[in-house]
Amino acid sequence: MITTGIGYDRHRLGPGRRLVLGGVVLEHDRGLAGHSDADVLTHAIIDALLGAAALADIGAHFPDTDERYRDADSLELLRATVALLGGHGYAIAHVDATVMIERPAISPHRDRIREVLAEAMGIGVAHVSIKATRGEGMGFVGREEGAAALAVATVARGVA
Repeated sequence: MITTGIGYDRHRLGPGRRLVLGGVVLEHDRGLAGHSDADVLTHAIIDALLGAAALADIGAHFPDTDERYRDADSLELLRATVALLGGHGYAIAHVDATVMIERPAISPHRDRIREVLAEAMGIGVAHVSIKATRGEGMGFVGREEGAAALAVATVARGVA
């Protein structure tokens, strides 16, 4: 059986934080604020994977009320999610995601982000698509108040 899930996340930009997207630290004057490293891209992918397997959402597995996840590396949460899916008989087929951020530009980092995410998910880089868009001055993204990401994941269960 092949199933698909969708994930979305957003966080505010703020001073004194690193900007982490897809497990890669990007040069920027502000970072994303959150309980963990606030990596919106990785969080959206985690939710898409969990949704594809009907295994609730990121908050159910890694709640922001749990101090174990304060400043957590989202790639570690992604690896734990992949293991959870594997334990339920699911294999990741493909992930497609879009980052919404006014700046910095994602394109110079796209290949590295794809490689890092592919490694964390144990799949080939050809099965990880990362795109980006700006807010064009509109909404919280366009005003540079925050960033968001949307992801779609396809998983297979019981397919040899």
